[in-house]
Amino acid sequence: MDLEQKQEQFNAAMELYENRAGYKLFGKFIAAANISLQAFLLLRVFKLSIGPAGQLAAIAGAYLLADFVNGLVHLYADHMDDYESAWGPLTANFHLHHKRPRYKDNSLPVMYFNESGSKVWLVPCLCALAWLSFRPSVNPVLLYTLVYAGILSSVAEISHYLAHNSNAPAVAFLARAGLLLGKRRHARHHLEDNVSYTFLNAATDPLVDLIAARFYTGYKNGTDLHYAKYTLPIADRD
Repeated sequence: MDLEQKQEQFNAAMELYENRAGYKLFGKFIAAANISLQAFLLLRVFKLSIGPAGQLAAIAGAYLLADFVNGLVHLYADHMDDYESAWGPLTANFHLHHKRPRYKDNSLPVMYFNESGSKVWLVPCLCALAWLSFRPSVNPVLLYTLVYAGILSSVAEISHYLAHNSNAPAVAFLARAGLLLGKRRHARHHLEDNVSYTFLNAATDPLVDLIAARFYTGYKNGTDLHYAKYTLPIADRD
């Protein structure tokens, strides 16, 4: 399919996204589902005692898992171009994160809710975890790890937001400590091609970069060209 046709499909998908309230309502439903499930799972695991060492192991494992999985999802989504499918408008809107140089400034709780609405894949994962939490044979450290990873998947969106929008010393300190995404590390994703997809703390970037190089060709000569003829609504411009 030629580039001009893809650009037409992209613009048509964005017109649907902007003019049909159902797409944005769907995002709010996904956000509410994710956050409700995260809260429920926290209540479930807090009944289990794993001690300080178990907590440290669960948090460390969750950081690696959440960074890696969300990086893989980002890698896959950056290369999706099925704009005429039912989820095409959501795909097109996602690709605009490369076009917008920064987010609109907002409070972190609002960003947590809004960005959790893009994580459609997380809902079935959290539902499976809810089922797993009722299995008496499940290892409690493993359960904590998976629950924390589910929550950190939303925290990753906050980390990404701060990497774009914040110059606060505390945020820079947390990035240097390896808890959040550093600005320079994330800048590679936008300045280069097919690299630096992870966005919680970039701990697993080298592994995801290897996968990207093996299976994908990059987005700058692909999906980034699809929005070239799309004009952002005035309300979305900085």
